[in-house]
Amino acid sequence: MVRPMARILIVEDDKSINTLIRKNLELVGHDCVSVFDGESVFDEIEKQAFDLILLDIMLPKLDGFSVIQKMSENIPVIFLTARGAVQDRITGLNLGADDYIVKPFDMMEMQARVQSVLRRTNKADELFELGGVKVDFSSREVFFNGELVDFAPQEFLLIEALIKNRNIALTRDKLLEIAWGYDYGGDTRTVDVHIHNIRKKLHWDNVVKTAYKVGYRLEAR
Repeated sequence: MVRPMARILIVEDDKSINTLIRKNLELVGHDCVSVFDGESVFDEIEKQAFDLILLDIMLPKLDGFSVIQKMSENIPVIFLTARGAVQDRITGLNLGADDYIVKPFDMMEMQARVQSVLRRTNKADELFELGGVKVDFSSREVFFNGELVDFAPQEFLLIEALIKNRNIALTRDKLLEIAWGYDYGGDTRTVDVHIHNIRKKLHWDNVVKTAYKVGYRLEAR
């Protein structure tokens, strides 16, 4: 069993978008609560603590700008909105938002921004444990049954990418981009070699799955 990475409140009145965001965040291990209007934010933050709020601006009852102005709790906020004008961005950031994402957005980009804010505000879980494997993101160390396992920098970046996007299939090209950078000119078979090494060292043959014609997926529930 993998513990939740963070508890996130999703405030979005479009139910289909709210559900899509929630499913994608829960896939990678976050614990999410959904509400559909601005006033409900205050009901939820009285009930439980949140590590992050994803907040739409155009909301029934109370808009996102008013919500963040009324909040007394120190909870990181990312605005998710169709209002992409520079002045709206400036207003949102000046009101204390930690990031501002304009719709439509890519779900992987949203997940990356969520993780960035959680890390920046010290809300991110720096440890991942699954079976006999423990990954410490702060020290960039990996242990198997208590023993330190040596990994090359690219291998660690692949492990981190698979964990942060767990239960989601990542293409070989995306993994190349993450671990080697945009300008890497190598073959995607390089990823296969490194994945083989990761599976062997961590006994992850049944954890890192091959997604047919796509790439790889780390399964962790």
